Amino acid sequence: MYHKQYAKRMTLKGKINNALLRDYSNARQTVNHFFDADRSIPIWAIFESLTLGEFGTFFACCNANVKLATSALLHLPSNLDADGRITEFIIYAVKDLRNAVAHNNIVFDTRFRTGDINRRLVSLLESEIGITGLDFKYISSYVVLLIYTLRKMGETKTSCKQFLNAYISLTDDLRRQLPSNVCAQILGSQQRPHLRQLQNFISNS
Repeated sequence: MYHKQYAKRMTLKGKINNALLRDYSNARQTVNHFFDADRSIPIWAIFESLTLGEFGTFFACCNANVKLATSALLHLPSNLDADGRITEFIIYAVKDLRNAVAHNNIVFDTRFRTGDINRRLVSLLESEIGITGLDFKYISSYVVLLIYTLRKMGETKTSCKQFLNAYISLTDDLRRQLPSNVCAQILGSQQRPHLRQLQNFISNS
């Protein structure tokens, strides 16, 4: 176990160095300022250089106290996040969507997903939102995750409702243009009840 964790930390160190070198080669002023002045790079400047995936690796290497403190800060239910790892699972789940959006890739069928969504995260979302059968092969599940995370981070109910209503409006337009069986393949058969429960969650959170 010790060797595995040590290897993970060494991998993280390599990723951080590569990220700093990447930004230095691209003449990014934040990094170059500290390199050229022969000064240590502060943690905030390192975070400026990390991708979301690299930040996920960083968080995964944090000790239990940091993870639990983050969980408490986000008001995640302690009975479902006893080890504080849910934040890590959220970061990795959002990372693929973020990368797809940033590179203008197709997102509606979640082909951007590079790995399985952690089952504990799925169970937490189902419990907190009050739904069953959450399936991340449908984009609506990412909407559920994003809005849940936004509320936990303190985003306003109004903003979250606007986001959700805009998404519902778009999918309603899709339903008017395509046969119901095709929409079910794209959106999933439980999209509407899931989003109704998500609306309730926003109102009650």
